[in-house]
Amino acid sequence: MRFALILGEVGTGLRRNVSMVVSVVLVTFISLTFVGAAGLMQFQINSMKTFWYDKAQVAIYLCTATSGGDNCAGGEATADQKAAVQAQLDSPTLQPFIQQYYFEDHEQAYENFKQQFADNPVTAYVTPDLLNETFWVNLKDPQQSDVLVESLSGLAGVDSVTDQRSYLEQIFAILNIASVTAIGIAALMLVAAVLLIATTIRLSAFSRRRELGIMRLVGASNRFIQTPFILEGVIASLIGSVLAGAAMVAIVKFFVQDQLAKALPFTSFVGLDAAFIVAPCLIVLGAILAALSAKVAITRYLKV
Repeated sequence: MRFALILGEVGTGLRRNVSMVVSVVLVTFISLTFVGAAGLMQFQINSMKTFWYDKAQVAIYLCTATSGGDNCAGGEATADQKAAVQAQLDSPTLQPFIQQYYFEDHEQAYENFKQQFADNPVTAYVTPDLLNETFWVNLKDPQQSDVLVESLSGLAGVDSVTDQRSYLEQIFAILNIASVTAIGIAALMLVAAVLLIATTIRLSAFSRRRELGIMRLVGASNRFIQTPFILEGVIASLIGSVLAGAAMVAIVKFFVQDQLAKALPFTSFVGLDAAFIVAPCLIVLGAILAALSAKVAITRYLKV
């Protein structure tokens, strides 16, 4: 009987404040969608790090005729200098760190350059001799690239030794900034949602102030009076939370998997497993925020 009465009060409150309830649903949906997007972006960043760091190579660029620096004082790397670099790569010191390596000469570098910059006019001014011959090294553990850098940077004929992870870290830094920005926007939206839920509950209580007075006179407890208002906020927020969770699943399925993954098959993207982790978290977060804000709002109102 008491449960049925509470549900009846919840229905009454939702009907009396339809516009405010819709506002709570929309604000909750938008704010939690930003939260979910930030969460999925972190999953994506971690997925790409795992995928690309394992593929990151150390490039040992050999001197060209136009290279500067002490190691390139004699101009283009000679056959003996190339052999010295290869011998160092095959040495017992470096072999435990190396998974495999291969050599790219001028012509191969030029062909790769033309493919990479096929639509760029600069290809008309570049000749094979301007491009470095390179040893490309895959490491067993990409985090141990410093060993190769220290061992090979000082060899004659070596222009530079570059760890490709340095380029990836710049990209991931930009992605992390975008993720933090999304979290910041989501936090502001969540604050707006909490304030709107609290305002909705106070307005709902004000519109039923006569009923509340009667309930107090007949001895109803504060918990019995507060429960319908808290449920109103939770129900409205849950609708927005469920919509946000569904949006995350839809984004991953139809945009990421069906569009991006097919258009960019050379990299890794998040799957539905990540969406199914984020979606329940959004629903729980929405319910908790709604319950807390509604509880604070109705408690303060009843004390007035």
